[in-house]
Amino acid sequence: MKTDIHPKYQQITFTCACGAKFIAGSTIEKDFKTEICSACHPFYTGKQKLVDSSGRIDKFMAKMRKAQEKAEKNVEKVKEEETKEIIKEEKSEEKKPKKAEKVEKTEKKPTKKAKKAKKAKKAEK
Repeated sequence: MKTDIHPKYQQITFTCACGAKFIAGSTIEKDFKTEICSACHPFYTGKQKLVDSSGRIDKFMAKMRKAQEKAEKNVEKVKEEETKEIIKEEKSEEKKPKKAEKVEKTEKKPTKKAKKAKKAKKAEK
């Protein structure tokens, strides 16, 4: 085995953000600082603790609220448009029977051939 190629193994102090300190062997030369350890981790403590330093949850909730409000406004617009269309359809249905009566009247008018036939009968008499 070669000498002087392996890192030096020594005892160092691991310090957590909660204040807990642990001494362990490592090849790291300086003391090590961590954000979470077995003394404060929810898995080991049984307490749920939310570590959200960047506010990601708040940003997500704000986006969700904004999206919901926008969706509600769109639903209201669609409902308004549908009611307007229904009103237009009802108005057009009210007008349609009058047009149908006119069509019936135009169908009852005699054609040119029928008029000529009547004139011919009158001339024969």
